[in-house]
Amino acid sequence: MVMDGKVWSDLLEGGETDDDQTASSCDGCSIQLPQMQQYPPLQQEVGIGRGLGPPQPQQDGQGGDLQRNRGYLILRGMALSKEHECQGDVLGDEVAGRAVIGPSPHCLFQAPGPSSSAITQQFQHLALQPEEESRLSIFPLSSSKTKFPLRPGKGRNGMKCIVRANHFFAELPDKDLHQYDVRLVYLLPHKRERQFSVVIKFAARADLHHLGLFLQGKQSDAPQEALQVLDIVLRELSSKNYTPVGRSFYSRSLMGRQRLGEGVESWRGFYQSIRPTQMGLSLNIDVSSTAFIEPLPVVDYVSQLLNINVLQRTLSDRDCVKIRKALRGVKVQITYRGNMRRKYRIFGLTSLETRNLTFSVDERGTIKSVVQYFQEMYGYDIQHTRLPCLQVGSPERPNYLPMEVCKIVEGQRYAKRLSDRQITALLRATCQRPHARERDILGMVRRNAYNNNPYAEEFGIKIGDHLASVEARVLPAPRLKYNDTGREKDCLPSFGQWNMMNKKLLNGGMVHNWMCLNFSRNVQDAVARGFCFELAQMCNISGMAFNRDPILPPYQARPDQVELTLKTQYLEAMTTLQGKELDLLIVILPDNNGPLYGELKRICETDLGLVSQCCLTKHVFKMSKQYLANVALKINVKVGGRNTMLVDAISKRIPVVSDEPTIIFGADVSHPHPGEDSSPSIAAVVASQDWPEVTKYAGSVCAQAHRQELIQDLYKVWHDPQKGTTSGGMIKDLLRSFYDATGRKPSRIIFYRDGVSEGQFQQVLLYEVDAIRQACASIQSNYQPKVTFVVVQKRHHTRLFADNHSDQRTVDKSGNILPGTVVDSKICHPTEFDFYLCSHAGIQGTSRPAHYHVLWDENNFTADGIQSLTYNLCYTYARCTRSVSIVPPAYYAHLAAFRARFYMGQDSSDSTSLAAGAAAGRAAGAGGSIRATRVQGGNVKVRALPALKDNIKRIMFYC
Repeated sequence: MVMDGKVWSDLLEGGETDDDQTASSCDGCSIQLPQMQQYPPLQQEVGIGRGLGPPQPQQDGQGGDLQRNRGYLILRGMALSKEHECQGDVLGDEVAGRAVIGPSPHCLFQAPGPSSSAITQQFQHLALQPEEESRLSIFPLSSSKTKFPLRPGKGRNGMKCIVRANHFFAELPDKDLHQYDVRLVYLLPHKRERQFSVVIKFAARADLHHLGLFLQGKQSDAPQEALQVLDIVLRELSSKNYTPVGRSFYSRSLMGRQRLGEGVESWRGFYQSIRPTQMGLSLNIDVSSTAFIEPLPVVDYVSQLLNINVLQRTLSDRDCVKIRKALRGVKVQITYRGNMRRKYRIFGLTSLETRNLTFSVDERGTIKSVVQYFQEMYGYDIQHTRLPCLQVGSPERPNYLPMEVCKIVEGQRYAKRLSDRQITALLRATCQRPHARERDILGMVRRNAYNNNPYAEEFGIKIGDHLASVEARVLPAPRLKYNDTGREKDCLPSFGQWNMMNKKLLNGGMVHNWMCLNFSRNVQDAVARGFCFELAQMCNISGMAFNRDPILPPYQARPDQVELTLKTQYLEAMTTLQGKELDLLIVILPDNNGPLYGELKRICETDLGLVSQCCLTKHVFKMSKQYLANVALKINVKVGGRNTMLVDAISKRIPVVSDEPTIIFGADVSHPHPGEDSSPSIAAVVASQDWPEVTKYAGSVCAQAHRQELIQDLYKVWHDPQKGTTSGGMIKDLLRSFYDATGRKPSRIIFYRDGVSEGQFQQVLLYEVDAIRQACASIQSNYQPKVTFVVVQKRHHTRLFADNHSDQRTVDKSGNILPGTVVDSKICHPTEFDFYLCSHAGIQGTSRPAHYHVLWDENNFTADGIQSLTYNLCYTYARCTRSVSIVPPAYYAHLAAFRARFYMGQDSSDSTSLAAGAAAGRAAGAGGSIRATRVQGGNVKVRALPALKDNIKRIMFYC
């Protein structure tokens, strides 16, 4: 195994070292080969390597170095997990790795004889062990694996057309690939240089024959190890040439960069993934953008972050908290030691200024200042002594670096939450019309020159250079029903949109008692009164029964007294109403309202039981008819009205849904932003409460462990001191609510699940369908409605382009494919029941079709049935007169989960961790020693969300 300095330095690097620090070459070695060889020859050189520290894990999917010598060895970086990371010089510490041997024109895997003297003389401390099992999976699989339903034929409804997809055909070699486990054992402890024993063990064969059968639809299980190996090979060259982030690759010089502000910039790049499809194996390639930290001197970065010149102003405590949060985990390199550019990772910021910072330099307790130390040790005079120092190293033994001697290392992704201004700048920089995106994708394929890739070429992999041409169909838009009192009783949307002109809401809600609170200093009382009058008038025109006069005049409130104001005004309103209910609260907010919106919603929905509608100052001043009409749509469903419904629902012509009582669920889990390690994930489930209309959705929310994707509270059993063993949960509550609203138990359940990646399909299906089953059985032992479970995916990189961008019959005004375009062939799964559906009209940029994958289907949907149902439901979204990009129940669940995060209060954000970080900085800056701890969701009891009031549960409060 020829492992030159580059390979060893990548594998054995023990920290952030200088660029010129690499491991030394191997010593002489020998090998004892077993008598019976059941594995292909490892025609590589392996020996004792010397490194400077324990190996560092690479990110999943990045792969290790690939070196050529008659065969190929790929060191699987993802296998070097933190569980195996060596933290000290302990004899026998091991590091597991993963190796893959692939085909070569020079090596056809004919096993050499056991007496090969050339190999025997080269190998030492190496054991090659024969194969124990014929096939081993790279990823652990569930012990109970459920087969997903097969595709029940392809859809036929709709107008046929041709679209192009950013999938490129991949031609595979007619050879198998082989996987090896690599283990490194430290032999010599307690020394700067370490010796390693390398053990390579044959683990599995990546069988391309079985992959071929799978792609032809003759085998149901995808050979994941073969796909994994091919993906690694195709990523290897890009991993060397670009900065990898997940499955994407970025470069500061690739297609330009854009400053986003506060020391953050966007880099362009590309996404790449190997996909099994009906046309064979395809390489999905898409252009991509993400945020990186600008590689600036730290002083300049901090100045941009705070939007001040930090050299001319003393930093406040708030400034230091913001700096500490932004720089935590960031790598910097020193600039005060000439060509030596050692790298460090920041974990904190001192609370003391550099001029006041001292530390112990020896065991006798000799104290020196940082200023004195740098002058004596390096001859460097610190200029900006009023700034704090960066804390690097470990919290137990921190090192101090003045800001002025550090520069941020290039290529670090900005993983924290972007501000609204940064998001706007990023969208502006990356928004592309379809023809421009297609052009850039093709340009990226040419730039990457996959067919000249030495690794792909060596493995015999060839990639096409044309987008896949795919047969598609454009489904017809459904007809929508409105109130008979309007001039237009129904309408047929055009290009995914329509308007409320000459129409009245199907079932107008009633608002008799309402009031207005004004938290905006810029909105005078007369303006607030005028806005409320216009809004009430628009609601009446739209078909609601809306009292024109509020029960109290608009009240000017202070943003910093939201809870006091709400409760005081609510009590005054209740006194005025003398026992009647307050139907609606209208709230005028400043444009930049910070935590005000969240606090208001939390108090209204979990404390007071108030239905509220917030309006921003800029809209209050403009008072446009379109805006008022949209607000009327939201108010109507919040007070129990119904905006529209499908005409087919009235005539009971909706496939599967209309013939028996059916409840449609939507579910999603919202995870906290990176860096918010103590925040829980929020799960939300909504369910239709009317049949056959399926337009009203009640919601349920819960908090669960940090970044836990499985919804824990779908069904639960607990012991009640009075009632004994009790069952409940989100599914059971919503089924009961459906029964209360309709008087019938649903015979069918259709469950749209958002936010699940392909690797979680099995786990989510097994857990959540079982929870649905248990919830139904807890209502009545023999109650078993038929369940269809569909995963909705938006975070994918498949894009569909018109075959002719200038053909007005196949594109909308934005140049995107038409709403209703559905694809269930060629680029879809070889055997399973999935499809791509573009259900919305493009506004700007390139439309992203939703990907629907049916994981369980007891209702026996046809392809046309599930596709038409899903598309038609997209026209029933309550908040606008447009079809939406994903099916509404999944959309509503996303909104409900987002809303519920506000219910945790301000302490649910990272403000708590910031306070802890400030305390840590003070302790370490004063010479104290603290241990940095990362809160793991599984080890922390999650605080329950405050319960929604009963009247809020029954309405679409999240709209």
